[in-house]
Amino acid sequence: MKKIILSASWLLGISLFSSPMASTHWNQFRGPNDGVAPNAKLPINFSDTKNVKWRTPIHDLGWSSPVIWEKQVWVTTAKKDGTELFAVCVNLETGKIEHDIKVFDVANPQNEWSHLNTHATPTPIIEAGRIYVHFGSYGTACLDTQTGRKLWERRDLNCDHRVRAASCPIIDGDLIFLTYDGVDQQFVAALEKENGKTRWMTKRTYKSGRVPPKDKPNDNRKSYATPTIIEHDGKKQLISPAAEATYSYDPSTGKELWFIRHGSGYGYNVTCRPIFRHGLIFTNSGISKKLFAIDPSGSGDVTESHIKWTTRRGVSNIPAPLIVGENLYMITDSGGMVSCYNAKTGKQIFSERLGGLQNHWVSPVYANGKIYFFSKDGGASVIEASSEFKVLSKNEFDTVFVSMPAIAGDSMIIRSDTHLYRIAKGYEIKALPKIASTTKRSKNTKGLSKKPQQRNPNNIVDVTAYYLGGKTNSKGIFECSFLIEEPGVPKDEWPQVKFTGDRFQAAFSGYKQYQKVNLDLAKRTALRKK
Repeated sequence: MKKIILSASWLLGISLFSSPMASTHWNQFRGPNDGVAPNAKLPINFSDTKNVKWRTPIHDLGWSSPVIWEKQVWVTTAKKDGTELFAVCVNLETGKIEHDIKVFDVANPQNEWSHLNTHATPTPIIEAGRIYVHFGSYGTACLDTQTGRKLWERRDLNCDHRVRAASCPIIDGDLIFLTYDGVDQQFVAALEKENGKTRWMTKRTYKSGRVPPKDKPNDNRKSYATPTIIEHDGKKQLISPAAEATYSYDPSTGKELWFIRHGSGYGYNVTCRPIFRHGLIFTNSGISKKLFAIDPSGSGDVTESHIKWTTRRGVSNIPAPLIVGENLYMITDSGGMVSCYNAKTGKQIFSERLGGLQNHWVSPVYANGKIYFFSKDGGASVIEASSEFKVLSKNEFDTVFVSMPAIAGDSMIIRSDTHLYRIAKGYEIKALPKIASTTKRSKNTKGLSKKPQQRNPNNIVDVTAYYLGGKTNSKGIFECSFLIEEPGVPKDEWPQVKFTGDRFQAAFSGYKQYQKVNLDLAKRTALRKK
């Protein structure tokens, strides 16, 4: 590792608004303060090598976001076919893997619509000495963070997620809360943190009566949102979005307090975690893309009485809003449209495009006057957090970002589809091995550029590779990837190459996962190894 500038700023311990230990405790999905780290001094220019302290490969595939407690960073991952589920711990300072724990074996994993989700998408939640890892209907477990020993597990809470689970666990007091919004049944459960025993379970009550497409029965009942705990008028509420309604429950008993209906359109596939600011709850309706600002003081059905403002302009399905001061920021799932609203009134302040490839599944984060956006296309954009749209930087990685960043002191941990990165000022690391004759992705088009890069004739273009799989992406274009064998290099550091385009589907889709092939990178063809 090449160290450019000696920086000890991470030792200073920066605190987040209400959490004195938040500089080293990014304990849950979106962190302890809904994606806000006000004093973190992060670089605005970074890449796969620049301003990177370390980069650690994570085996297999998962979209869970990293969580941090003191010197540990944890993520979950899974075999691509879902048969094995893991929890991985990385040392925050060195990037070295400290634990790699198989948590569960899965006999019959769900593998339909594999391009829409992974088998390890819910983000775990961590506290002193314990981490709670959740894989939806596959199971939930509590692990000792020092030894990796499993303290308890539950595998009897089930629903049909259809495209696997995504809702993350949260904790409050002595309880951990789990969400199951499947196509068959929908409920929230509270378990005792100490032993995993059920304290209460509450079923969802509201049904709109809408009929989903015939090929996806009950699709309007499934959802993937993560709840949050708020305190209003001296009483706690568990705010839990479902597919067709957002509910408030008494977190100690599970009693339903109030709900709002998501209204016209199919309000399912909700992924937004609610935010509580300025006395209002901000959440959205999923596919119907409607943002709500809700007064949490009501009871029963409060749809007509307690929604203070609502909008559809610039609202996303997957990324959640970010609130900084009185401003609410959003980015659309596709197109890179950034919108800013006054959070109290709903008045739109601006709506501008970032430009280029911008397909966002990652909610933005805020640090020290700046907002960071990460796209599925490997882009990382930074804008000024103000009432004027000002782009500060655009950075590119040759990877995919789906997971939320985590912030610790003056550094940020981001997870791609293959690696964990620690982004911090003053460091530089070596580039990943390059693949001969691969074409660089154009900034303005997805997949392979029409004009290939010139090759060094001495480079090897006929390599041994392993087929990792193919799928149709969100734009309906076929993508597939290969792992390139590099003798003398550890297997977890072997590079990958991806081919994008429907012309590759007939050539490659018949291969089995991990099948060994001869790959001609010049002609982009493969032959089976004998």
